Amino acid sequence: MTERARVFIDTSALFAGIWSASGGARMILKLGEAEAIQIVVSPHVLKEAETVLRRKAEEALPDLAALLDRCRVLVGPPAKTRILKRSRTLTTHLGDARILAEAWFSGVDFFVTLDRRHFLDNDALQAAAPFRLGTPGQFLAWFREKIG
Repeated sequence: MTERARVFIDTSALFAGIWSASGGARMILKLGEAEAIQIVVSPHVLKEAETVLRRKAEEALPDLAALLDRCRVLVGPPAKTRILKRSRTLTTHLGDARILAEAWFSGVDFFVTLDRRHFLDNDALQAAAPFRLGTPGQFLAWFREKIG
């Protein structure tokens, strides 16, 4: 692999990576810190992550900022309207459609999520997305294969 893989992390995976010092989501953050991959999030993911942390683990808010900085996370732009409209046809949940559109617009190679209902078990989305979609563990398997 000549270029670093661009990996979009949604709110569920970002929260898991912050919450747990081990596991696949944290390993992805460590790969970002080592500059082995380029981690991409969206403005909407950051807003959701902050909201979730304030509600469930306010003491971890400083960890969010520190991890994003250490991992050199790239915050992608908001999605264009046409991509958001397309995303709305693939998932009915407005917040997830926005996140999907922002990942799509960012031109990533892989979308990492733990959301089965709206993303992982969505066959139409799996077929239409211009990137691979999977759990942190599935991403890590894909990445290992790519670097062979």
